[in-house]
Amino acid sequence: MRILIAEDDFASRIALRGVLHKNGYEVVVTSNGAEALETLQRDDAPRLAILDWMMPAMDGLEVVQQVRSLKMKRPPYLILLTAKDEKSDIIAGLNAGADDYLAKPFDPGELRARIEVGRRLVEMQDALHAQ
Repeated sequence: MRILIAEDDFASRIALRGVLHKNGYEVVVTSNGAEALETLQRDDAPRLAILDWMMPAMDGLEVVQQVRSLKMKRPPYLILLTAKDEKSDIIAGLNAGADDYLAKPFDPGELRARIEVGRRLVEMQDALHAQ
């Protein structure tokens, strides 16, 4: 499975990429929200994305809202990753259309578990779409 990482912080990108590669995922990396949105609209777009909330050009919340407004037949599973961890932030992220929310600094085990949930849901969605 291909996973998009949209993260403007170099160290966070490297850490995320390392965890994902170690677990056998193919990774596509962008450093801002505009690139992430463009990538998610391609025919070969990754089916799962990890989006930093705070990014230049377009933040992760805006990316989520834009992707959801596209009404895709097979929308990506979107995880917001951010240092914003107040309940109101979590609610805002999920209400905007994020499928999951992960606070920084992230625990690699929790990240793997959340990605596995997303992978299972994407696979079920694909199986239903194929019927």
